Amino acid sequence: MKPLLIFIAATLLLTSCKRSDYKAVLHDPALFSRTVHELNRVVMGNNFTPVVASRNYAYATVAAYEVVAAGNPKQYRSLAGQLNGLQTVAKPPVSQTIDFEYAALLAFCKVGEAVTFPEGSLKYYTDSLHNMAVLHGMPPEVVNNSEAFAKAVAGSVMAWSKKDNYLKTRSAPKFAINNIPGRWTPTPPLYGEAVEPHWSEIRTMVMHNAKEYSVPPPPPFNVTDKNSKYYQEVMYIKHAGDSLTHDQVHMADFWDDNPGKLNVSGHLMFVTKKFSPPGHWLSIVGIGAKQVKADFNTTVYAYAKTAIALFDAFIESWTAKYIYATARPETVINKYIDHEWRPHLQTPPFPEYTCGHCTISAAAAEALTSALGDNVAYTDTSELEFGIKSRSYKSFRDAANENVWARFYGGIHFHNSCIVSNQYGKVVGDSVAIKLIMKKESRD
Repeated sequence: MKPLLIFIAATLLLTSCKRSDYKAVLHDPALFSRTVHELNRVVMGNNFTPVVASRNYAYATVAAYEVVAAGNPKQYRSLAGQLNGLQTVAKPPVSQTIDFEYAALLAFCKVGEAVTFPEGSLKYYTDSLHNMAVLHGMPPEVVNNSEAFAKAVAGSVMAWSKKDNYLKTRSAPKFAINNIPGRWTPTPPLYGEAVEPHWSEIRTMVMHNAKEYSVPPPPPFNVTDKNSKYYQEVMYIKHAGDSLTHDQVHMADFWDDNPGKLNVSGHLMFVTKKFSPPGHWLSIVGIGAKQVKADFNTTVYAYAKTAIALFDAFIESWTAKYIYATARPETVINKYIDHEWRPHLQTPPFPEYTCGHCTISAAAAEALTSALGDNVAYTDTSELEFGIKSRSYKSFRDAANENVWARFYGGIHFHNSCIVSNQYGKVVGDSVAIKLIMKKESRD
C-alpha cells in the first residue's frame, strides 16, 4: 500500500475510534468522589493538621457546589449570601455552552490546590481530567468554556477565603506553657506545640461566631477527692484502657485518624500517615453517596454540606479547647496515678476538652443525614488502605455515636468530654442543615 493510502487509512481509523461518551465518563458521581480522594491524599502528604485540613476541604467543595448550583438553578441555590462573607460568585456567560460537571471537578481541584499548597500539587490530576474530556469527545469550545468558568468560580471562592483571618493567625503568638495543675502540657513522644491555639479567630461559615454554641465547663480539676467527678473520670479511663477488648481496640484504631503518628523504636523514629478526621468523613460521604445511588449533583451537594459542617465544628471545638486548656488523661494519670500508664492511641498535641473528633463527627453525621437521608446503612471501607479492617454502621449517626466510645477507648479523651462534644457537634450540624437552603424544593 502506498504511503498516502496508509496515511488516509490510519486517519479514518483514528476518526472512527474517537469517542463521544464524555458525559457518561465525566458526569459519573464516582469520579467526583475519586477527585475528593485525590485531594485527601495531597492533604495527607503535606502534613496538614486536621483543623487546617477542614479549611482545605470546605472551600474546595463550596467551589464545586457553586458550579453545580449555577448549572442547575431550578434545583440548587447559590451559597452566596448564606455563608458568612460570601457575597458574590461568578456567573456563567449566557451565550456559552458549559459542561458544569467537568467545571465542578476543575473548580474543586483549583481551590483545593490553592488552599492546600504546594502550587501545582494537583496539576497532574487536572491535566488528566482535561485529557479525559478531549479523549472522550467533548467539543473543544465546551472544553474551553467549562475550564474558563471553573477558573472564574475558583477565583470568587479564593477571594472569599482570603478574608477568613487564616493568614493573620499564622503569625499569632504560640500557646503559653506553664505548670498549673490540670492545664495542658505537651505529651510524649512528640511533645509537640499546641496546634492552632487561635483557630477561634477564623471566620465561621454558618455559625454567627465561634462562641455561638458555648459548651459547659469541664469538671473542675481534682485528684485528691475520690468522690469528685474529675477523679472518677480519670479512673474510668484508666481502668478502661487497662482492659480493652479486641473490638474496643479495633474501634479505637479505626477512628484514630492520626495524620502523623510518631513511631519510636530505640533510636529509630519515623512517621506514619493516615487521613485526618475530616478526610475520613469525606470518604464516608463518597461511600454514602454510592450506597444511595446519588447522582453527580447530589453527590457534590452532600460533600459541600458535610465539609461546611466540619469546618464550623472544628471552630466550635477549638474555641472551647483553648478557653479551658485542660490536661490530657495521659498527663494526669502519669503525674498522679501511674507513671507507666500509656493510652492505646498516641495523644495529639492540643488540649483535651472538648473532643474535636467527637464534635466534628456528630456535626458531619447531621449534615450528611440531611443530604442523603437517615438510616443509610453502609460499610466504611476508607481505612483499608491503611491496613485497618472495615466497620459497618446502621446510619451516619450510628458511626458518630461509636466515635464517642472510640476516643475514650483510645485513652485520649475523658468520657464526659466525648459525650458533651457529641451533643454540641449535633447542634453545629443541625445549624448547617437548617440554616442553609441549598436544594430549592425543600428546606434541608
